[in-house]
Amino acid sequence: MNMESKNRLATLLCGSLLLAMVGCASQKAPATADVAVSKAAVENAVSAGASDLAPEEISAARAKMQRASAALAAKDYTLARDLANQAQADAKLAQSKANSAKATAASNALQEDLRVLREEVDRAK
Repeated sequence: MNMESKNRLATLLCGSLLLAMVGCASQKAPATADVAVSKAAVENAVSAGASDLAPEEISAARAKMQRASAALAAKDYTLARDLANQAQADAKLAQSKANSAKATAASNALQEDLRVLREEVDRAK
């Protein structure tokens, strides 16, 4: 398990623990927890390279996080929770796109290396 995966797992576990601890005692607590978990999801996407590899998706996630934070400050907990969940979904999409782009680039590099090796083998014959 690489460090990035460990960080993601730790963030998700902390977010889940936070949600379990606050329970459903009030509307504020779940909304606050949702915003915190979504912020972590955005940070994870950024650390996965989403800023460069999925800029539209991460921008949408950031914008929704800002709106969720504003709604939380305005004590509109339902809107804050909804926007936080949307931001989390956008962040996960951005992270997936970034990971896919990295995998595609690695695959293309390997294919190019294989092509060069084949050319060298053919020349040696």
